Amino acid sequence: MRAMQIVELGKSLQMNEVEKPTPAAGEVLLRIHTCGLNFGDLLIMKGTYQEKPPLPATIGMELCGTVEALGAGVTHLKVGQKVGAYSGFGGLAEYAAIPSDICVPLPDDMDNVDAAAFLIAYGTSHVGLDYKANLKAGERLLVLGASGGVGLTAVELGKLMGAKVIAVARNDEKLAICKAAGADHLINSETDDIREIVKSLGGADVVYDPVGGDQFKAAMRACNPEARILPLGFASGEVPQIPANILLVKNLTVIGYYWGGYTRVNPKVLTDSFETLIDWYTAGKIKPHISATYPLDQANEALELLRARKATGKVVVTIS
Repeated sequence: MRAMQIVELGKSLQMNEVEKPTPAAGEVLLRIHTCGLNFGDLLIMKGTYQEKPPLPATIGMELCGTVEALGAGVTHLKVGQKVGAYSGFGGLAEYAAIPSDICVPLPDDMDNVDAAAFLIAYGTSHVGLDYKANLKAGERLLVLGASGGVGLTAVELGKLMGAKVIAVARNDEKLAICKAAGADHLINSETDDIREIVKSLGGADVVYDPVGGDQFKAAMRACNPEARILPLGFASGEVPQIPANILLVKNLTVIGYYWGGYTRVNPKVLTDSFETLIDWYTAGKIKPHISATYPLDQANEALELLRARKATGKVVVTIS
């Protein structure tokens, strides 16, 4: 089968012919239809992600596929069933053997491209806003990097949950996409003073931050007393250092949050979230924003959209 693989850290992916896997006990063999790309894929290619697979390695964290074979002991899935999977690796290939307990049954009528853009982005935002930050209707939600893969879902879900959403993005084109997703207020991070504008709007009660750096600092200083801050990524390249004195004065809470860690710590958090999200999708309340799709042999071009920050919402690779 074909697979796009990391052969050398810091280099582009290479198309290789590799052996089609056989599912072990507890696994299923998936024929992959689509794979959603994530910023973490770029970190894996550089060797700076928290998980470092041996090379050559097939990347691709989330995927949609059809179950083609069952490993021993798998009884809750069936051959021919459509599933999504948040596998961490393996999505940029024609087939993958995936642990069955991270496969999520999907409605047959769910679009394959939507499905590959669904689990991680919506899951990250929903668990973060609902389970971790306890976002309440009427609160002000400040979303940094709001036009990106997870940021845009935070805008959409925050609005659906009844929050007043303040979206921060890099230019007017990206801000227009945030507005279409439900943002109430827009801030251009290239030209506007984030701190002053958020304070003029009444301050932030919850901050959703996949960016870090100076934007984190500005957001923290625009928080209301007892606000909650979710730092869930550092796209700026700068991991913020948190001044404890500001936490004390404002009674702020900075919440440690790694969505993927719940696969080991408390997987029910994820399964409950997926159930809610799929219900919302089926009801037409949410729909992924896809900025581009590419075939498997153009996965490097697709990843370049993320690296250059030209993508809005999700970029998806189509395989079959």
